[in-house]
Amino acid sequence: MRNIQFFSTDTDDGVVSVVAKTGPGEHRRVAQIPIGNAPRGGVKFTKDGRGFVCNTSQNTISEIDAVALNEARRIEVGHGPRGQGLLPGDRYLLVSNSGSDTVSIVDLDLNLEVHQVPTGRDPRHMGINQAGTIAYVCVWGDGYISKLDISPLADGNPQGVIELTQIPVDREAHPYSLGIDPTGRRVFVANTQASYVTVIDVATDETHRVDVASTGGRGVAFSPDGRHALVTVENSSTIAVIDVDTLRVTRQIPTGSGPRGLVVDQGDQTVYVTNFARAGMMSAAHPDFAPNSLTMVDLTSAPLDRDEGAFTYEEVTVGYGPCSVVMFDLDTLPEAERTRRLNRADTIA
Repeated sequence: MRNIQFFSTDTDDGVVSVVAKTGPGEHRRVAQIPIGNAPRGGVKFTKDGRGFVCNTSQNTISEIDAVALNEARRIEVGHGPRGQGLLPGDRYLLVSNSGSDTVSIVDLDLNLEVHQVPTGRDPRHMGINQAGTIAYVCVWGDGYISKLDISPLADGNPQGVIELTQIPVDREAHPYSLGIDPTGRRVFVANTQASYVTVIDVATDETHRVDVASTGGRGVAFSPDGRHALVTVENSSTIAVIDVDTLRVTRQIPTGSGPRGLVVDQGDQTVYVTNFARAGMMSAAHPDFAPNSLTMVDLTSAPLDRDEGAFTYEEVTVGYGPCSVVMFDLDTLPEAERTRRLNRADTIA
C-alpha cells in the first residue's frame, strides 16, 4: 500500500490541508495544519520531510513536519514572501519577496535568512535546475525572468549569488510561475495577463510563445513521460496540454473553477489541481466541481496528444482558497525516523 500525502496551501484559511492517498480513488483529508496569514505557494519538502511554505502577510516562512503534521517554527524573510526554490542537498532555500523586490537565501542548517539578492518589482514563483546552479525567478511586476547564478551556494557563499541576465517576457504579461522540463532544455512560463505561455530555450535564453487561448496562466507541471507540459489556465478553468518538442497545444482539459496549483503523481499518472475560485465565483461551464477542492484527473483515461475522449475525475474538499498543492511520499523516510517523529508528536499533543 502506498503512503502518499498531498499538501494544499489554503490561503483564506491560513492552513495547509493534508490529504492522504492510499490507492486510486482512495483519498481523505486527514489534517489541517495552522500556519501564518495568507500562505502562498507550494510547500517545499526536504528529503527528510521538513516542509516550508510562505506566509505572505507576516513576512515569514513556516516549517511544517510531514510526519507529525504540525508547524515546527517560523523563519523571518523579506516582505511579502510568495515563491520558493529548494536547492539540491537541502541546505539552502530561496524565497521570493514580492514586497521587498528581493530573493532571500535561507540557510536551513541555521534556520536563518543569510542574504537577500535584489530583483525587479514583485518577484513571484521560481524554478531551479537539476544541477542547482541556476534559478529562474518570475518578476511579475516588470515582466521578465531573472536568471540567477546560485552556484556559489555549493561553496557556502550566499553573498556570491548574482543575477546573470533578465530574460524578457512582456511587462503586461505578468509572468507568475514556471517549470523546467525534465530534460532541462526548456523553461515553460505561465503568464497571468497574457493568453500565451512563454517558453525559454535554456541554451540560448531565446523565447517562444505558445497560444493557450485565455489569460490566467498559473501553474506548470509535466506529464510522467515528460512529453507534455501541463499549464493551469485560471480564467478558462482548464489545463492547457503543450507538446514539449513541437510547442503545440494538443488539447484543453476541463478542471474545477479557477485552477492554480497542480502536481502529478508519477506512480499512477494522476494530476491534482487546486480549485481556487470561491463560492459565488464558480464557472458556469464547470458546475459539477466544488470550490475549495482538489480535482484529480486520471491522465491515462484519455490521450494527451489529441482531443479525443473524456477524462475521468475525482474530487476532495480542502480549505478555503487553495492556491497550490504538492505531494510527499512518506515511504521515502526510514521507518525508524517516521516512528520517532510520530511518537514525539503524540507526546507534544
